[in-house]
Amino acid sequence: MAPEANTLSATASVSLRSIDWRAAHAAVGAAVQAAQDMGACVNVAVVDASGLLAGFLRMPGAPLHSVDIAIDKAYTAVSFGLPTHQWAEALQSHSAAVRDGIVLRPRFVAFGGGLPIVEAGVRIGAIGVSGGSEAQDQAIAQAGLAALGLPPA
Repeated sequence: MAPEANTLSATASVSLRSIDWRAAHAAVGAAVQAAQDMGACVNVAVVDASGLLAGFLRMPGAPLHSVDIAIDKAYTAVSFGLPTHQWAEALQSHSAAVRDGIVLRPRFVAFGGGLPIVEAGVRIGAIGVSGGSEAQDQAIAQAGLAALGLPPA
C-alpha cells in the first residue's frame, strides 16, 4: 500500500524560540533606568514569542491606564513583528476596511513604544513602554533592546 500524500510528518510540533527570564529582566531594568534618567514614570512590559507576559515593572507614579497599554504595545509588536510606531505608515498601503478595522481590535496599539525583540533573525518577544510621551516611550523601549545587545528596531 502506497503512503498517502497527506500523512503527518514524524512530529506534529514545531520548536519555538522565546525570550528567557534573564533577558526579560535585563530589558525591563534597562528600560526603567532610561526612563528614570529622562525623568519619566512609565510601565514597561516584555512578552515572550507567544505574547504572554514575561516581565513587567510599573514605576511609582506611572499612569494606571498605561499598565495595559504597555502590555498591549508589546503584544502588538510581537504579534506582527512590526514596531508599533510604524503602523500609521504601514496601514496606508491597505484598504479602508483594514485601516478602519484593525485599529478596533482588542489589544492593538498603533503608536510608538512597542518593539519586537529579534535575535538572530527570530522574533523571541517584544517590549512595550507606556506613560511618557510617544517619543519617550519609544526611546525607553530602545534602551531595553540595547541592554540585550540587539540593534534598534
